[in-house]
Amino acid sequence: MATTFKTLLNNDVATTRTLLHEAIPVTGTIASGTYSDNNIKTYAHGMFQSVYDYPYLSSSANHIFDITVGISAESVNFTSADFSTAAQYTKKRNIYDQMAQVLVPYDTSGNIQPFDKNGNLNETGDEKFNEAVFVNFARLLTKDEIKKGTFSMSFLTGTDNGSSMTGAMTISDYGASSSFLVNSPTGEYGLLYTSSATPNNDSAVGHVYYQAGIAVISPYIFSTYPTGSSTVSTAPRSRVYFGIPGTSAEIWSVLSQSSIDTFADGLRNRLVNIEYNNTTELNSTIYFCRANTGDYNYSSNPTYLSASKIRVKGNNPFAQPVSYLTTIGLYSPNNELLAVAKLSEPLKKTPSNELTLRVRLDY
Repeated sequence: MATTFKTLLNNDVATTRTLLHEAIPVTGTIASGTYSDNNIKTYAHGMFQSVYDYPYLSSSANHIFDITVGISAESVNFTSADFSTAAQYTKKRNIYDQMAQVLVPYDTSGNIQPFDKNGNLNETGDEKFNEAVFVNFARLLTKDEIKKGTFSMSFLTGTDNGSSMTGAMTISDYGASSSFLVNSPTGEYGLLYTSSATPNNDSAVGHVYYQAGIAVISPYIFSTYPTGSSTVSTAPRSRVYFGIPGTSAEIWSVLSQSSIDTFADGLRNRLVNIEYNNTTELNSTIYFCRANTGDYNYSSNPTYLSASKIRVKGNNPFAQPVSYLTTIGLYSPNNELLAVAKLSEPLKKTPSNELTLRVRLDY
C-alpha cells in the first residue's frame, strides 16, 4: 500500500479523441415487410410508421427508422382544398413544421422556414422542399452521428403500376466528406444527389442531417416536372406510380388523397437499400503515472516486514529495497479515491529503475 500521494502535473495528463465507424446496411426486404408486416408498426394517430428488424412485439426486435411525410404552409403545389380530409392536411402540415423548426433555423422574425433546396437560406427566390419525406434513423444505429460521404438510399422508380417495378435510382451525399453545411440548429448536414457527376447545389434532391440522423427527401424523385412550375397539377411530368404493387396511385395523388400510412407503404415497397457508416466518438483522458528512482520503493503493507527486516531483501541487509507495484489509484484533491487500475502482473520497483504507467479513462 502506498504511503504517499503524488500530484499529477499538466504534462502528466493528455486527452485524445477517436472516431469509430460501423457499416450499417439496411436491405429493402426488411423495410417492405419481411415478416408479413409484423416488423412494420403503425399507430392510431397515423402520423408515422416505424420499421423494425424483427416482429416488433418480439423482445429481440430493434427499431431501425421511422417514415413520415409533411407539407409546408408555403407549398404552391397543394392547398388545404386539395386534400381528402382536413385532418390529413393538418397532420402533414404539423409534421412538416415540427421537422423544420428542429432542423432549419427560424428567420429573423421568429417564423419557421421551409427546407431550402441548396441550403442557402439567405438567397432570395431559392427553390424549397415544400413537400418532404422524412426518414428518422434510430440512435441505436446512427450512434453519435452518420459519417459524412457514406450515406445512400436506393429506390425503384419504374413507371409501371408496381407489378414489376424497375429502374433503381440511388441518392447519396456525394462529396459531403469535404463539403457540407453547418447552418442547422442540429449541426452539420449534406445535400443528397442522384449522381456523383459534379454535384451542384441546384440539383439536390434532399438533405441528410448527420448528428440528428434524419434524411429529408423530395418526393418528386418519383416524378419529373420542370423547375419553377407553379403547380403539380399543371406541370408536364412522367407518369410514375407510387402506391403499393398493383395500385395506380401517383405520387402527387398519394400526397394529397392518401394517409401517411399509405404513403409510407408506397415508399417502403420502392426501397431497395440503405447504407451508411455510423460514428462513435470515444474521448479519452490518459494519465502518465511516473514512479521515479526514489518513489514507491517501500510498502506499508504489514507483511512487507518480518522481525523489522524487509522480507524481499532475502536476509541481505545491504540489498536495495524492493517493492512490487500492482495497483494504481487516482485520487481527488481531497485524497478521495476516484478510480482504480489493476496491473496484469506485479512490476518490480527498486531505486535503480523508473516506471511510467499509462492509465486511460474512456468516456
